Amino acid sequence: MTASSIGSEPGVYERLGVRRIVNAAGPVTRLGGNRLAPEVAAAMAEAAQSHVQIDELQERASAFLAEATGAEAGLITSGAEAGLLLGTAACLAGFDPRKMDDLPFVHDGRNEVVVQRGHRNAYDHAIRAAGAVFVEVGYLGAPGAGCHYAWQIEAAITPKTVAVACPVMDTPGTVPLIEVAAVAHRHGLPVIVDAAAGLPPRANLRRFIAEGADLVAFSGGKAIGGPQGSGLLVGRRDLIESARLQMLDMDVYPEIWRAGRDYLRSGRLPGPPHHGIGRSCKVGKEQAVGLLVALERYLAHDEAAELAAQAARVYRLAEALDGVRGLRCNLTRPTGGVPRAEVWVDHELLGMSAFDVIEALETGDPIVCVSQGLAPRGGLSINPVTLADGEERIVADRILEVIRAGS
Repeated sequence: MTASSIGSEPGVYERLGVRRIVNAAGPVTRLGGNRLAPEVAAAMAEAAQSHVQIDELQERASAFLAEATGAEAGLITSGAEAGLLLGTAACLAGFDPRKMDDLPFVHDGRNEVVVQRGHRNAYDHAIRAAGAVFVEVGYLGAPGAGCHYAWQIEAAITPKTVAVACPVMDTPGTVPLIEVAAVAHRHGLPVIVDAAAGLPPRANLRRFIAEGADLVAFSGGKAIGGPQGSGLLVGRRDLIESARLQMLDMDVYPEIWRAGRDYLRSGRLPGPPHHGIGRSCKVGKEQAVGLLVALERYLAHDEAAELAAQAARVYRLAEALDGVRGLRCNLTRPTGGVPRAEVWVDHELLGMSAFDVIEALETGDPIVCVSQGLAPRGGLSINPVTLADGEERIVADRILEVIRAGS
């Protein structure tokens, strides 16, 4: 294959030697996210054929995101993780160009973010990457799944605190967002919410802002249906503006700095900041336009009908596996969320673990990828969001094929 042959017939993946898969794991990054609707892909292709001022595009996007979420302002980012980094950078640096220039180093010691222990997760690396240090509160293990109290959050706040983190996680015993926000706001501190996977239901686009969040990061490539490398950060206008300044191209002179002209005239900024810590989080015009069109589509679509269609897919899969020796299939659906099928593997009866089944599915033909979250407990999770109609049958057939081959 040569560079000039990429894009010619047959498909681009075939020319690159990359195998296509049946994705039953959902819109996860390692599997390429979701399919793009034709109008989203068309909008991205159109955007690619002309140039615009990215400042102006982000300004127009901010107004649209604010209207969609109830926030004061918004910013298109290169994913929810980028939104967390940028939002934290805004809390750390504000409108101080020297602090922006120094991040991730914080020389005045104001770099602490309070978080409940039950809310720590691998994705909060983005908050630490900006230069923040977590101060954990609460207890894990007893009583029940752990105990976290609002007074513990308040007691952890010091002059070094810049924000409180409250990701969307179903962790029993944690203090809910509305109470976290009340504590934080008593001390003049912003609350950062990681809502990367907080959709559906669609009402969550507005819920977290309404409950007191000051910054909310959503994935653009999951339920919204935008490009996989896109996200949105919404919230307080001053924090969004700081985040924007730390992401945009700053190869400018003060005399002709269009994006910051008002800041310079008012004296709010002494000059343009240097390239910020968020420079690596930049988003292209194609991704920005794609996300906006996808969000417009997401707001207009019939959510109930779509969830019903997804439920029908997992029901058909469960029917195909019903009564199979060594397998047990359950249907689950979180409140307002995506319906799923859980396929439990009887290790003793089949002589295969869930990990064995997943490995066989991913190395067979066609390649089928399922969610691995239940594997340590002996299960496979099927997420129908990324399945086209009929692909649930392929998934069921491959599971049956693997089970029979291993028996």
